[in-house]
Order: sequence, then C-alpha cells, then structure tokens
Amino acid sequence: MAGVPQVDFALDTYECIVIYPGAAGRALPNETVQRLQAEHTEHMQALQQRGIILVAGSVDGPARNPEPPIGFGLARTGSVDDVRSVLEADPAVQAGLYRVDVLTFLCPAGSLEFPLAKTES
Repeated sequence: MAGVPQVDFALDTYECIVIYPGAAGRALPNETVQRLQAEHTEHMQALQQRGIILVAGSVDGPARNPEPPIGFGLARTGSVDDVRSVLEADPAVQAGLYRVDVLTFLCPAGSLEFPLAKTES
C-alpha cells in the first residue's frame, strides 16, 4: 500500500474486493459457467449473511483495461488476507471462472452506510 494519506480527518478502513474474469472462463462449457455463477452468488450471499462482506455486486461499462473488473465489494474485517482467503474459497474462483484481488480502501470516517449489512446487536 502507498501508505495512509495524511489528512486532518478520521478515516475508515475497508477491504476492497475486485473480481475479474478468470483465465479458465472462456474455455468452460456454458452449463458449467451457469452452475459456477450460481455457486458464486450463493457464496457471496453467505459471506454477507455472516457479516464478512458489507456490499457486493457486478460492475459494467467501458474500461481501458482489456480485462476490466466485473465485480466489486467492500468488507470490514480488518484483514485483507482473511477476506482474500474466504474469496479464494469461492467455487467460481477455484474453477478459474473468476479471479479476485483484495486491496485496502480508505475513506472519510462515517461516509459510508450499509443498511442491508448484518449488524451486531
């Protein structure tokens, strides 16, 4: 990481999840892709229900990268490695349909809310 920016306000830290097409995706039969996409959705929903992922979804639109991201999410566990580990357990990632990257995301404290995320009582 380039380091925490020096600002005169508090920052919240999240784990930023970026999902890309995987190397094996083009070679997989359509039925396998459909099954893996369903398993991926179930995996991500389970992580959200467990409170690991705050928000996740697909992205679409033109990009300069020849293989632009196809999904994005935010988690707040305090560990990029932990989030990467649970995402690498995703059946679609293991099969090579998708690949994931997890980065640290910093933003002004209190600027994001996640009304659908599991909250501790």
